[in-house]
Amino acid sequence: MRVALAAALAVLLLVTILVAVVVLAPFGGGSAPEVLASDQTLSFPIAQDVADFDPAQISSAADVDVMHNVFSGLYKFDQKLQEVPDLAIGPPIISLNGLTYTFQLRHDAKFSNGDPITADDFLYSWNRAASKQGDYASLFGPMVGYQAVADGRTTKMSGLVKLDAYSFTTTLTKPAGYWLTTVALWPFWLVDSKVIATAGDNVWFTNPQTLIGSGPFRMTAHSAGQALDFEPVPQWYGGSTGRITHVHIDVIADQSVQISRYESGLYSLIGYARQGLPPTAAVRYTTDPKLRSQLQLIPAGLTFWAGFNLSKGPFAGIASGLAGRHAFSTAIDRSALAAAVCNQGTACVPATGGLISKGLVGYLSDGADVNTKFDAAAAKVEYRKWDPNGTKVKGLTYTYDTDPFNKAVCANLVAQWQKNLGVTVKCLEIDRKTFFDQRNGKCAYPLFRQSWSADYDHPQDWFDYLFVASSSGGSCYANPAFDKSVRAADQKPLAAALADYKAAGQTLMSHIAFAGLVYGVQQYLAHPWVKGVGGNALYDFAWTDARIVKH
Repeated sequence: MRVALAAALAVLLLVTILVAVVVLAPFGGGSAPEVLASDQTLSFPIAQDVADFDPAQISSAADVDVMHNVFSGLYKFDQKLQEVPDLAIGPPIISLNGLTYTFQLRHDAKFSNGDPITADDFLYSWNRAASKQGDYASLFGPMVGYQAVADGRTTKMSGLVKLDAYSFTTTLTKPAGYWLTTVALWPFWLVDSKVIATAGDNVWFTNPQTLIGSGPFRMTAHSAGQALDFEPVPQWYGGSTGRITHVHIDVIADQSVQISRYESGLYSLIGYARQGLPPTAAVRYTTDPKLRSQLQLIPAGLTFWAGFNLSKGPFAGIASGLAGRHAFSTAIDRSALAAAVCNQGTACVPATGGLISKGLVGYLSDGADVNTKFDAAAAKVEYRKWDPNGTKVKGLTYTYDTDPFNKAVCANLVAQWQKNLGVTVKCLEIDRKTFFDQRNGKCAYPLFRQSWSADYDHPQDWFDYLFVASSSGGSCYANPAFDKSVRAADQKPLAAALADYKAAGQTLMSHIAFAGLVYGVQQYLAHPWVKGVGGNALYDFAWTDARIVKH
């Protein structure tokens, strides 16, 4: 009896200790248990306040990083950017013709105020977001009836149909393999129609009491331009909300103040919501052996390149301008460029793996773009053969929109082209609106700054918006075979289309439709006692993953 009682007490004591203070490391493997701090407050700064709290209107990556903890949809992305079910109970049933998707919903889901979630909430939220015509409303474009909503002829997409309380279908105008990725994005997050009807469609998201979502956290306070506070949703349908009991965000534009408060222990981390570090601080943390472990440098899903106009000007013609484009590309020493503009690799790194940036599906491999291999001597020979009298590039300008980084890139490029090719290129700075209007709408510049920050992890997001005939990338790249190949890939599931997309990337490189420069880097700075924080190429890790250990 005494042995049994002692064993029972030992088990009870062990369970009590585990519940009170211990959480196993997320990747297991026999790691030592962590003792949690009594204060589980996650705190960090952002330079600008959240601009849009309404999923239908959200347009910045920073706002997405904050609000994906408050709202949710059918699916979400894990730390490895894998799409996993959220409000859906599994993958959809897709018709044989690839046009109709049937989604089954979990029966126990609720909004943070306790309102149950059913198929009606998806119909309301999606139709509302399409009608609002926010910056990303076009993601609903593949659906039957979207254009009628966009034109204001109706408020309901005919391709969105309720089957029963916990299932609905979407019908597309044509097969779109990327559709399943886009339905996990913010315009597809749920909002509560009952709350909006009571609070008002234009103000419900301005009050923490009526900012109702279905994510694991809810806003508890907001002082515009100053601070935001969040707490876990009690009895959240998704299960555990993790260890964090309070999230506090300060809005502070001064990066030196951010660093000072971080180093005094007032902030858990810096980097969430796309926040960057001051250049001097980034270098200090990456070069000091005692500080280096606090800094994570993650691919940011962003590529910068020099764009060539393939319809007019000296680089025009896929074949006729090829040698000139190749000479100008191989005359760039990417390592020297990165040394000049990337702040010792803390802000960017040389782009050598193709159009799609590192960390995303469709990235080819380090060094895959042979046009980024620096060879000044060969480049000069090739250039002189292509333009022996220098007449083709006489008066050539590299045009960019006003920005210190763009200016620094241009200064380095024109210096390299002068040194390595003997060609004088002038930097031409233009205001942002004029630059985009002229570049995208009219393909006005022979040589120009171009970049793309991925909206979602699918190659379609790159090729369709940049290089197919209907795109607005500024290069006027006209290649019917390329367009046909990409559009065929767009219709397939990603697994079946990936080889085609990579082939499309190789085609762009073989035609030298761009000169890759650098890939962006996201910085995360966190104290040793702050665990489970960081991010991937597109998103910050969820607050549910974070925890503060005793220190």
